[in-house]
Amino acid sequence: MMKSVFYTDRDLDGGSVMAAWGYVAIDKAGKEIKGSRDADNKELVLRDLKNQGLIVLEITEQNMLTKDINIDLGSKPTSRDMAVFCRQFSSITRAGVAIIETLNMLAESTENKKMQKAIYAVRADVEKGESFADSLAQHPKVFPELLVQMVRAGEASGSLETAMEHMAIQFEKSAKTQALVKKAMIYPVVVAFVAVAVVITMLVFVIPRYMDMFEQLDAELPAITLAVVGLSNFIQNKWFFIILSLFAMVFAVRTYAKTNSGRHVFGGLQLKMPAFKNFVVKSACSQMSRTLSTLLTAGVPLIEAVDIVADTMTNIWFKEALKESVEQIMIGVPLSQPLQTSGLFPPMVYHMVRIGEESGSMEEMLNKLADYYEEEVEMAVQALMAAMEPMIIIVLACIVGFLIAAVMAPMVSMYSALDNL
Repeated sequence: MMKSVFYTDRDLDGGSVMAAWGYVAIDKAGKEIKGSRDADNKELVLRDLKNQGLIVLEITEQNMLTKDINIDLGSKPTSRDMAVFCRQFSSITRAGVAIIETLNMLAESTENKKMQKAIYAVRADVEKGESFADSLAQHPKVFPELLVQMVRAGEASGSLETAMEHMAIQFEKSAKTQALVKKAMIYPVVVAFVAVAVVITMLVFVIPRYMDMFEQLDAELPAITLAVVGLSNFIQNKWFFIILSLFAMVFAVRTYAKTNSGRHVFGGLQLKMPAFKNFVVKSACSQMSRTLSTLLTAGVPLIEAVDIVADTMTNIWFKEALKESVEQIMIGVPLSQPLQTSGLFPPMVYHMVRIGEESGSMEEMLNKLADYYEEEVEMAVQALMAAMEPMIIIVLACIVGFLIAAVMAPMVSMYSALDNL
């Protein structure tokens, strides 16, 4: 790694020692480069790198532990990040600003480091003469395929700003749905942690004290108490094994969930569990309708649009149903027919699609369908929350009640024995 050294009057006089600065930059070819420089201050490093034609992303002072070590801690952009990017891009380019300058402005204002690096790289590729869509496609971990196809369609039709505006709406809707789901999950997750903490506290600290008292009284313990005592002893003596087992189980389940068989099993469970089926189906219908409408409005052919929509579906059963629809469309079958025969989509979906096919207003019908199911998703989340709250309270009450019964049972037995004397 080549280093460049700056000398100041203080250094020539034997004064202060220069600091080491690590940097991340984009070169003229659009590639990310990392290195380190020795200089008195950050401004000198920044000036030197800019003089070399580099786009500086980050400069940090290094110490003995971090010197020449570069770790990318950037997180993947969220739907909200992508919505802001598309909305600002559309607004700035509509004002007459060139794409290259627009990308530079967006990169400087972007807080997500991973996205910032990708935008600078895209700008460099566009400067070399590549299309905006092809430049985005080189960063699939940042820019999804849906955005790439929309940009490609917008460039071909001369309506790039409109395409980006549609994508902004798409990402905003997606971000809203994700926020609803996260909000719905906060309460059960918190209650679950509290329940686990209460159970562990009772088993590890409360139950043993009562057991010591019962042993001193030489009382015969009921079966329920013996079971709880055995569980308490197991947790106290094998806690390390329990933790390792839990981590192993979580790892195994997550690994299996990524396999083809696992995706089918867990996807099928989502569609069979009454508490979640309504939400999963309506979410899939909303996502499919909105995404397909966005692509068709941008001029993407139906076959290609359905194929892209299939890749965006999270549940593999819906993904495979749409992939099968692509094959049916290629031989002349209308989209509404495979949607109906799949058995996954509600009647309203394929009826509205059929009306759009017959009237030539597919985009309009899909938009109305998306609006309807987005409201249904919000209602489904609220219904799921309303159903989960009492269920969680009942489960927690049963667990705590079982433990209390295990403690009280010996006392009841002793009082009964005393009454019989």
